[in-house]
Amino acid sequence: MSDKQPGALAALIDALRALPGVGPKSAARMAYHLLQRDRAGAEKLAAALDHALTSLRHCRLCNNFSESEICPTCANPRRDKRLLAVVEMPADLNTLEATQSYNGQYFVLMGRLSPLDGIGPREISMDKLLNRALDGMVEEVVLATNFTPEGEATAHMLGERLHEKGLKVSRLARGVPLGGELEYVDLGTIAQAFRDRQQVS
Repeated sequence: MSDKQPGALAALIDALRALPGVGPKSAARMAYHLLQRDRAGAEKLAAALDHALTSLRHCRLCNNFSESEICPTCANPRRDKRLLAVVEMPADLNTLEATQSYNGQYFVLMGRLSPLDGIGPREISMDKLLNRALDGMVEEVVLATNFTPEGEATAHMLGERLHEKGLKVSRLARGVPLGGELEYVDLGTIAQAFRDRQQVS
């Protein structure tokens, strides 16, 4: 029977398990690799994580991560302030930007509705989104959540709430495959979905 792992090693493995899709064995392999084969990389990772935790906040307007109160995208005067695209995660925003087919503003939910996981309207910053959408400049809200069951439920709930406030609401067209996540969809398909978006009735 082997001796118990040192406390520091066990803590590192447990911390690595916080990453999505990383189980006990993968976390242990990562920990051993960083400690034995790439200590410089481990130090760089630790420093970068510490810097991110101390310097990043949520943009006051779009809720994305930012080093300032208002992120560069929201501060850009060339962005069309009449359009507001609502996405689930920062990776989705980056994907939409890469299509070069959209020049409006964004709001990042930092998640999607998932009642089984305890994620409701409050956890996806519903009130903050409503304040952003009702700033007097936004004319159309584009629901660009993923076409997963949770993403569809999120879009439905947001659409109803935004309609109640008298806003024009549209949804990405079905060029994005059902069950697909924006981060993994080809850029041409996303660009076409933006062009073919439809108003939510």
